[in-house]
Amino acid sequence: MKNTSINIGKINGMGITSGALSGILWGLDTVILGIILSEIPDLGIANVVMLAPLIGAFLHDVFSSLWMILLSITKKEFIKTLKLLKTKSGKFVCVAALFGGPVGMAGYLLAINYIGSGYTASISAIYPAVGAFFSYIFLKEKLSIKGWIGLSLSILAVIILGYTPNKDIALNFGLGFGCALVCVIGWSLESVICAYGMKDDEVSPTQALQLRQLVSAIVYGAVIVPLFGGLGLTKVIITSNLTPMIASVALIGTLSYIFYYTAIDTIGPVKATGLNISYSIWAIVFDMIFLGSTITLKLVLCSILIIVGTVMVFKN
Repeated sequence: MKNTSINIGKINGMGITSGALSGILWGLDTVILGIILSEIPDLGIANVVMLAPLIGAFLHDVFSSLWMILLSITKKEFIKTLKLLKTKSGKFVCVAALFGGPVGMAGYLLAINYIGSGYTASISAIYPAVGAFFSYIFLKEKLSIKGWIGLSLSILAVIILGYTPNKDIALNFGLGFGCALVCVIGWSLESVICAYGMKDDEVSPTQALQLRQLVSAIVYGAVIVPLFGGLGLTKVIITSNLTPMIASVALIGTLSYIFYYTAIDTIGPVKATGLNISYSIWAIVFDMIFLGSTITLKLVLCSILIIVGTVMVFKN
């Protein structure tokens, strides 16, 4: 009995550590991506303000996919993962990738570009609660009274954040706020579609992540970037000294995903999500450390309120 308790304690400890690291690393990923976006050269290219985040999201997912391919080859799972494309689960993961990557991640980086990493991280952290709402609508999963209260708290916090923005970013706040909401919708639908699709066939979290990043990168490269005329700027960025930075931050983001899935596997989705969405607080901290940004009490309190509300939903 004593050995069993020790083993459970070690597993819980590993899960909590993994969940905390997933939040810290995604907060770091958020801030560094914002710095990289600000370094992308203008060069007189039309719509560079919108193109830069899209190309940043594209390259982020490309390098993340490459890191995942390297991992799957090391684990001798790469061919097996590709074969999952023929299964129902694999196909649903591919559909979910469209919402998570070209919709969610693009909205996330556009929002960072317009309103900064602190506000973007705080608003986007509501996505698990919105995902629970979509599960209620599409999957008929019931929400308890506590769940509805938590969802309401999270939405209220986002409304407060959007009502009186910081004067420094007020000019583009409406556009950035809208992009952050697009991110929320994309990420929440991604989680619901994955949950629906993976009921039958067994797909491991790392395999799902590999498919997600691969499909997202392909759609970006084949459709989104050419459609918006971003091939020229993409070439400029790839041949610049920003490429190693993007590859490095993609590794940070990939590790965040892996730690998050490890936490889900060891301590369950409720605790894992509660620890993961702390990235909204960590983004504020890293924003202050690296960029010297002014942090308002309202932003901190609303971020905490979003986390509390989201955890209440997931404890449903």
